[in-house]
Amino acid sequence: MLREIVNLDWYTVFILVALVLVTMAKFLYPKRFRDFLEVIGNSKYLKIYVRDQKFVDGFDALMFLNLVISVSIFGYYLYNQLVSPEDFELSIFLKILFAIASLVLIKVLIERLIGSLFDIDNIIDSYLFQKTTYKNYTGLILLPINILLLYTFNVTITVLIVCLSVIVVIHAIGFITAFKNHQNLLLDNIFYFILYLCALEIGPYLILYELIADPTF
Repeated sequence: MLREIVNLDWYTVFILVALVLVTMAKFLYPKRFRDFLEVIGNSKYLKIYVRDQKFVDGFDALMFLNLVISVSIFGYYLYNQLVSPEDFELSIFLKILFAIASLVLIKVLIERLIGSLFDIDNIIDSYLFQKTTYKNYTGLILLPINILLLYTFNVTITVLIVCLSVIVVIHAIGFITAFKNHQNLLLDNIFYFILYLCALEIGPYLILYELIADPTF
């Protein structure tokens, strides 16, 4: 059995903030929220709402904020359990939260810039919408997972592996869906696709890991 978290005060605060964000999304966009819940295994949401997407979308913004908070809680909790047992440090948590938010936003801006430079805005917008949708869905799933880990389960390595596996499966479904929808284009430009994966999908997360793992961060 892994170490128990004694002080849950700050975790509780951020969990409540995340719950408020999701509740606002459900209250302000009830039909879209219902369709969003069915996105796994159903392309209805992607087909309908990709046509209505905006540069700044209220629903996606709320779900993105929940994503950042939920991923930060899960990552910080995981780090404390597996790497360096310590009490919750608000300053470190806020740095992690800021790093994750910055990473995602910078990636999106760079990808939109690439779309503009190569005159493939429609393709990039569709691709980004799909990626954003599955990322936000991951954040939604992480919210109850975080609550169960913090307040219910006696946490073991097995439990954490199961939670990580759920996240990986959701991301895999999102990636496969995006690949299938743009299969012909990607296969015709396989070299650039591999370059893209290394530069914008794998590289940024390695940088984020190095930043978080750096004791001076």
